[in-house]
Amino acid sequence: MIRLNAEWTDLMHGYEEQHADPRNQACHKIGIPLIAASLPIGATVVGLPLAATMFTVGWGFQFVGHAFEGKKPAFVDDKRNLIVGLLWWLKKSGVGVELAS
Repeated sequence: MIRLNAEWTDLMHGYEEQHADPRNQACHKIGIPLIAASLPIGATVVGLPLAATMFTVGWGFQFVGHAFEGKKPAFVDDKRNLIVGLLWWLKKSGVGVELAS
């Protein structure tokens, strides 16, 4: 279980508001895990080409989603939203992410 404090809960609510379009959400459900998985894979020399592809394709999905939404990516205004996006994906995937009351 990941418990967010009030500040991170507010960030999550803002992220959710900026990602309301179902097409954007679908793109993010694909793009975020590709990006996240590319990082440990890229830590090996053997995995670097695969990781570069995963990272690039993942970001492609992110930007296509934002074209559907008609909004810029949330991390442009606050870099913490790079982490919030991963937390959002975990929450959508059923991993325990608890928001502050």
